[in-house]
Amino acid sequence: MKRLFSKIRLRLSHREAPRKIHQQKKTITIVFDKRQKFVIGVFLLSFILFISEFYHLRFSKSGLVISLILSFVSDLLLYWAVRKDIPKKIGVGTYTIFILPFFYTLAFTLFYFLIPSRILSRIILTVLYGVGLYSLYLCQNIFTVGATRTIQLLSGARIVSFVLTLLSFFFLMNILFTFHFPIYVIAPFIFLITFLLMFQSIWTYVLQSESAGLLPLWTFMLSVCVLEVAVMIWFWPSTPTISALFLSGLFYTIVGLSHVWFDRRLFRGVLWEYVWVSAVVFFILILSTSWGK
Repeated sequence: MKRLFSKIRLRLSHREAPRKIHQQKKTITIVFDKRQKFVIGVFLLSFILFISEFYHLRFSKSGLVISLILSFVSDLLLYWAVRKDIPKKIGVGTYTIFILPFFYTLAFTLFYFLIPSRILSRIILTVLYGVGLYSLYLCQNIFTVGATRTIQLLSGARIVSFVLTLLSFFFLMNILFTFHFPIYVIAPFIFLITFLLMFQSIWTYVLQSESAGLLPLWTFMLSVCVLEVAVMIWFWPSTPTISALFLSGLFYTIVGLSHVWFDRRLFRGVLWEYVWVSAVVFFILILSTSWGK
């Protein structure tokens, strides 16, 4: 009987004892790779650019502020994606990859506010901006990696980056000449834009070269030459688009020759190609000049 009562008490004690359940908290972390971060950044910027049209932000103070904000955000999104690959040692071109995304976004957004307010044209420009920005992000990622080691994708990235540089330069020059500001007002902006875009474009060819130390002085001298021609073009009786096209042709010739010079490919045939491009742009300027005014 005693054994029977002891077993009953033991069972009752187990039933009445509080049960403690330990639950482990699981944290879910979402990790994005570089391409996913690029897609997120491009979609975000393109969406904001397209939505801004419905608030009627033309080329005014509000539109300029939006353009500057989007330009800075484009650099922040690029830094978010490639920050781990940026060399810790600060050199000549450590943060050069952030120059072109800033000016590309600035040029495209300012030009975006100048075109007629039509939904089809807005959609086309937004798509073009998104595709160009995504390609630019991929190129800057290649340059970041190529600054520390040699990779095979550098040649294609240089071509795409140079095309987007020319497009950004043309848009910005066209905007500056469109509003007919005095030459002493736009001259500093022309020099600054030319110097930075030229610096980053030539830098893509001297990533690991010993000539990188000469890059700031080289770019400064060439930018002064472009500025002198821009001052003469300002007094030339032509339209802003033709003036911007002529300066873009000059920019293409100078920077292209610098590319082949640093790449040690400045042969006679290559030199004549740039001479013909310069001649064609010059004849376009002459033919489109309003001599009667």
